[in-house]
Amino acid sequence: MYVGTLSFDLLLGDVRSLKEKRSVVRPIVAELHRKYAVSVAETGEQDLYRRARIGLAAVSGDMGHLTDLLDRCERFVAARPEVELLSARRRFHGEHDD
Repeated sequence: MYVGTLSFDLLLGDVRSLKEKRSVVRPIVAELHRKYAVSVAETGEQDLYRRARIGLAAVSGDMGHLTDLLDRCERFVAARPEVELLSARRRFHGEHDD
């Protein structure tokens, strides 16, 4: 069993309030969950209206499948015109980790 996590640091475009931020971040979170069947949530920067941190996790029995899934999630977020992907941090945990 392998667990992969991916954390996105995002800069939001023309957003002037936390309400507008939610209207940008929620659809991204919902679409990642729906399209890729990953666990996903806004995980940081909740008090800043132009920044967002989104984290996701997935489990697979095959490391290649997990890598491909995280690649697709990263491309999806990077292609969103309303946000700028500042960084993406990826981690893998396997059966042999202590």
